[in-house]
Amino acid sequence: MIALGCDHGGFELMQQVKRHLESKGLAFQDFGCSGTDPVDYPDYAAQVARAIQDGVCDRGILICGTGIGISIAANKFKGIRAALCSDCFSAWATRMHNDANILAMGGRVLGTGVALMIVDTFLDTPFSGDERHARRIEKISALEA
Repeated sequence: MIALGCDHGGFELMQQVKRHLESKGLAFQDFGCSGTDPVDYPDYAAQVARAIQDGVCDRGILICGTGIGISIAANKFKGIRAALCSDCFSAWATRMHNDANILAMGGRVLGTGVALMIVDTFLDTPFSGDERHARRIEKISALEA
């Protein structure tokens, strides 16, 4: 299951992402927001991060205006590796090398076509499992307070 969350700046793009996931038959849980009225992105980052921590969802997608704030907020949670991606190579690399569990994007930065290709790349790319990458992820985990 994929956890979805956005603020008002990411709402429109998230609607496109949801339709895309539905068309592919992928299950998701929508943690909001519910419109374009201003809301605080940390609230939605927290809900998505907790769903992953609790094992309710395997991965997440977060969208705010730039993707920056919402990714910073999500990365405050133990075990969360949220990656802000604006291109497919970064989405591929963060899955292969970092085993990122949340994709963050900017709703005011990306067009729908590119964003949906990034989503597909992120969801379709497995973690490589290479020892060097696993070792680095362990070192990142050791930094968590």
